[in-house]
Amino acid sequence: MTGFVPYQELAGIPNIIVDGSAAGGTLITLSHWPHSGTPTPLKDDLSTQIVFRYLKAPEFHVEAAAVSNNHFDEDGLAGLYAILHPEDALALEPLLVDVAAAGDFGTYRFPEAARAAFVLSAFADPDLSPFGSALFARPYPEVTALLYRETLPRLPEILREADRFRDLWISEQDLLDASEKAIRSGEITIRELPLLDLAVVELPEALPGRGVHRFTQKRHAAYHPMALHNATHCFRVLLVQGRCYELQYRYESWVQHISRRPLPRVDLEPLALRLTEQEKNGGRWEFDGVGEITPRLRLEGSEESAIPPDLFLRQVADYLETAPPAWDPYDQ
Repeated sequence: MTGFVPYQELAGIPNIIVDGSAAGGTLITLSHWPHSGTPTPLKDDLSTQIVFRYLKAPEFHVEAAAVSNNHFDEDGLAGLYAILHPEDALALEPLLVDVAAAGDFGTYRFPEAARAAFVLSAFADPDLSPFGSALFARPYPEVTALLYRETLPRLPEILREADRFRDLWISEQDLLDASEKAIRSGEITIRELPLLDLAVVELPEALPGRGVHRFTQKRHAAYHPMALHNATHCFRVLLVQGRCYELQYRYESWVQHISRRPLPRVDLEPLALRLTEQEKNGGRWEFDGVGEITPRLRLEGSEESAIPPDLFLRQVADYLETAPPAWDPYDQ
């Protein structure tokens, strides 16, 4: 294998795709993406875990001239690093897998993995990146290629010497610490409805929003997603902050999650229409779409809903219980 080749430059070169979809010349896809075609014995929750399964299964090895990915994120980076540096990666396997989980699923076991995810997100943030804002004016495929070329050789240093990158992770670490403290103290409460795979999260009304990252993308939230996702196994999350509500599908329900299958996603558009009819302040409920990676049902055009919290939860629960499945990412 000659090394990393940008996705748009593969041009039929025999290749391995990590954490994405096959291209021309792809010999094997190592990806948890929907309908990726990854061989069944290699499947796992994260693409990085799939890569490690591949490394330990010589019967699946292929003679590829390139390895590639069509987007930049932590799971893709960790998986590419493992393919390109298998001996070093196997020594770092638990940490690399945790970096991938921190990026994709918003969960972590090792603090250094969470910090590595924060650093990688900062690298991909035009306002924070040490690579300069001019990079991000280029087309996305070029940005992706340049980010991989810059971060692949840096990944071991990011994992082992996190303090050297403190300026890039300290802000998110502070929010993560504060969010975990709020959950432990009961300031943020989580009630699980296991039969619906639903966590109902109540947030203080005065809790302000701050900038965070998911999938190396900017987000705005009143808590850090890693704190919440570490505290519940539910893959549907209803956020309640006074009369502000938001229903989310976690990323695990978009991919082929193997260790525990989430309940299938249902289309929330009919629920959005039903809720809009009950609003009195000109608000409109919108759903991003069942096929989006982390779709949300949220109110637009009004600061808060006219629907009381108990009634809102009851309607959400009734709909989730009765609506038909609308998303199936699994290979048959």
